[in-house]
Amino acid sequence: MGYRLDTIKRLEDAGCAAIVLHSLFEEQISPTESRAVAEGDAVSSHFPTGLADFPDRQAYHHDPDRYAEHVRTVKAAVGIPVIASLNGRTGHSWLRFAQVIEQAGADALEFNHYDVVSDLRVSAAAIETNLVDAVANLTRVLRIPVAVKLTPFFTAFGHLAAGLDEAGASGLVLFNRFYQSDVNTRTISMTPQAELSTSNELPLRLHWLALLHGRVRPSLAISGGVATPDDGLKALLAGADAVQVVSALLRHGPDHVGAMRRALEQWLDWHHVDSVDEMRGRASLKCSPDPEAFERAQYIRTLQSWTR
Repeated sequence: MGYRLDTIKRLEDAGCAAIVLHSLFEEQISPTESRAVAEGDAVSSHFPTGLADFPDRQAYHHDPDRYAEHVRTVKAAVGIPVIASLNGRTGHSWLRFAQVIEQAGADALEFNHYDVVSDLRVSAAAIETNLVDAVANLTRVLRIPVAVKLTPFFTAFGHLAAGLDEAGASGLVLFNRFYQSDVNTRTISMTPQAELSTSNELPLRLHWLALLHGRVRPSLAISGGVATPDDGLKALLAGADAVQVVSALLRHGPDHVGAMRRALEQWLDWHHVDSVDEMRGRASLKCSPDPEAFERAQYIRTLQSWTR
């Protein structure tokens, strides 16, 4: 929804607190450098042979120069923070362009980390180290905050969150979605599929919000699964500092933001709570003396409920 200036203005008028622009892909910035990084990086060893499958540069909405200009235009047109987005997996070949985005006026950068590692020789530790190093490189060259959009598919997600905290990340966005392929039985081929998110995707995000709230320094944002105003309330109660909404806006339009804000105001009034800060994290595990024991107990209780 960050492509069109008129849509962004409508979102601001509807009450959005900030706008995250669409992503610029690492492969757009420098295919040559991306190839060199891939060939020299053990974590990226599966990448070079797939470069031919990528869209050509004309297929994207904005090339790098136009993306920077889009950031400038949006920043000049609205009063809310404008967060640029880089979608990548190595974090090396486009550090210079991250600085261009900063100079264009972006208030923050979201590093949309998306990497499906298919090389069976790559360890979980190598994947995590590669990501933490990429974030450390970004935070070293930028003065604006860097948020990291992550998938949940890490062996020890809490450990990774702590590592990104140490690397200087200002925010963690939970979670990116893997666009999984289906099998076309007629063409005998793998075909991508993409659907708008629903409330069914929310529980995994609430789970990790509740576990991380108050235990890491970066702000926590939720992305995916917030389809209704009640979903937004759940996210705040679990510990979210920010709630990202896309699919619901594509379904209902920018005015849906107003419905979510009204639901929040009503909840605060009904529960005699003075502010969002006062409600945030009330359902989290921040005050639990033993979060692991709590998680285990909840797991057993859930299984037992199915056997009654």
